[in-house]
Amino acid sequence: QVQLVESGGGLVQPGGSLRLSCAASARTYSEYTVGWFRQAPGKERDFVAAISWSGGTTRYANSVKGRFTISKDNAMNTVYLQMNSLKPEDTAVYYCAAVYGMVSTIPGAYNHWGQGTQVTVSS
Repeated sequence: QVQLVESGGGLVQPGGSLRLSCAASARTYSEYTVGWFRQAPGKERDFVAAISWSGGTTRYANSVKGRFTISKDNAMNTVYLQMNSLKPEDTAVYYCAAVYGMVSTIPGAYNHWGQGTQVTVSS
């Protein structure tokens, strides 16, 4: 069983930056694909970014390309999401998720989820 804990959310002004962290309990975390998703009030949970177990493959939603960067530190059992040039439309609860498999943009492909962290972009 993989337990995921997100941190790093908060309130930031437009144009600002935040770094989210997703820490895992499993020693085999390095073998998992990890994705970030977000959900705004009244909307579906949307794909943001994902990284393969090796770190060699990354994928991003078009809306965040060039602004967000996903990375992983296997020694720390942690995946990061660096978010720059934040916009009000980035406001959402951000979730990390893990799956022992290939990179996917579909929430249903992931079977381990964190509790989420709130990101609010507002002046």
